[in-house]
Amino acid sequence: GAPGRCTGLRVVGHSGTAVGATVSTTIGATIGATVSTTIGATVSTAVSATVTSTAVGERLIGGHATDRLVGQVRTVLRGLRHDAAPLLSVGGADSTVTTLSTHRRSRTKAPEGDRSANGLCHNGYCHDMTAPSVQRDHDIVLVGATGFVGRLTAAHLRDHAPEGLRIALAGRSRTKLDAVAAELGGAAASWPRLLTDVTDPAACADLAASAHVVVTTVGPYARDGYELVKACAMAGTHYADLTGEVLFVRDTAEAFHDVAERSGARIVHSCGFDSIPSDLSVLETARVAAEDGAGELTDTVLYVRSLKGGLSGGTIDSMRQQAITARESLEARRAIADPYGLSPDRAGEPTRADRAASARTPSGPLKRLGSRLPVRRTEDGHWTGPFVMASFNTRIVRRSNALLGWRYGRGFRYHEVTDFGKRLVSPFAATGMTVGLLGLVAGMALRPTRTLLDKALPSPGEGPDEESRVNGRFRMETVAATTSGATYATTVAASADPGYNGTAIMLGQSALCLAEDDLTSEGGVLTPAVALGSALVERLREQDFTIETRRVD
Repeated sequence: GAPGRCTGLRVVGHSGTAVGATVSTTIGATIGATVSTTIGATVSTAVSATVTSTAVGERLIGGHATDRLVGQVRTVLRGLRHDAAPLLSVGGADSTVTTLSTHRRSRTKAPEGDRSANGLCHNGYCHDMTAPSVQRDHDIVLVGATGFVGRLTAAHLRDHAPEGLRIALAGRSRTKLDAVAAELGGAAASWPRLLTDVTDPAACADLAASAHVVVTTVGPYARDGYELVKACAMAGTHYADLTGEVLFVRDTAEAFHDVAERSGARIVHSCGFDSIPSDLSVLETARVAAEDGAGELTDTVLYVRSLKGGLSGGTIDSMRQQAITARESLEARRAIADPYGLSPDRAGEPTRADRAASARTPSGPLKRLGSRLPVRRTEDGHWTGPFVMASFNTRIVRRSNALLGWRYGRGFRYHEVTDFGKRLVSPFAATGMTVGLLGLVAGMALRPTRTLLDKALPSPGEGPDEESRVNGRFRMETVAATTSGATYATTVAASADPGYNGTAIMLGQSALCLAEDDLTSEGGVLTPAVALGSALVERLREQDFTIETRRVD
């Protein structure tokens, strides 16, 4: 459309609609000159108000300021069109690939910060939640279906979704979507394929409005997930992803938890190997201990007892991007380093001084030094070392505790380690793992070493062959002391590659759980334990996952 100007901002019309002094009289049909002039004037007023409220009243997070401002303008324009543009078919009348038209609840301008009893207000605009619910075209939309883990997740949905569940595949390339659908076959061959761009606010809003559940495997999420989370939170659409990025979860929680809580959208981060085994194992441990009258959890440790499989290229790319951000920003480094950085009530969590005061300090200089090392020997003689995902998983688990009203306990202390066993080589293996992880993190933060690592590590969209994935497995055990003195252990295990087949099962079942199950959780930026809880535990057991809790003394 033709460009217009409002308060110095260049606004480009959306879907052929001209804005500014005049508005095109054709939006799929002829609109009278009087209506056109009225809409044009309203656009100018609304855009001006939006720009002003954004510049003055809204805290813009990270590097999203420009994109979010443009997104607000597009939202104003789209809301004023009243869905005049039809659904556009790509490739002819019989094509199953479509671009998305807009489906919107009633929206009215409201004072910044106002929340009426019947409306959801954000960025100065309200969605009328009492308006009749628009029938959505899809039950589940899988974004990133052409990627490696995306294809595995699509295959799982093909095999396990109930008949009649309306599933669609979304991505940027029609050719790739067609190829994936043909490769999957069966019911998936006729699933609709949607063309979308996850970095475009308007496209994300349209996608969210078309679905009950949006599932995405597209990362790094700080770059490719923010607009989709915002759109789902605003539209009341449930959302699940595979993120392992602390900064992304923090940013979306700060920006959209209240919005999603109001709309009823369950925004569920980390629905794969990051962080379902950790999150559900602690949830189950606390549940069984409480049912037994054993009190709350105190010292709790997750041990990775065995693991065979690899990290996906997407996971490594997310690690890379977060390492770069941390190197460039002191604030980001502090957020990543804070063990309680994802808590919704940071003021209610222990400070560094609190943690130091409550820590048990061993006697003797050598024992004190050993307590600070990442390689340790347990009382039963096992050597432990760092777990690559611990820095993220532990923060998700602590967020779950806070969101659940500190159900695990105010004295809950949690960390994760890898168990290297009792063999003579065990301490050397643990030390080697420590050095390797430190080198990986440091290498990703520096451009010269990052270039070398990029040549050796898998790229996004890459993964192992089927034989390697079939031979994958993992077994994790969470051991927790309680306030009564009892100890409980919960095992989470599966004969599936944790980063690929296992993650596809966990994400696929999370999507089905959101779409089908009668969940008791409220809306918000949540964790798997909080949003899906025991319903997901039962689903994973049906997929041959072991999730068992026992009292050990």
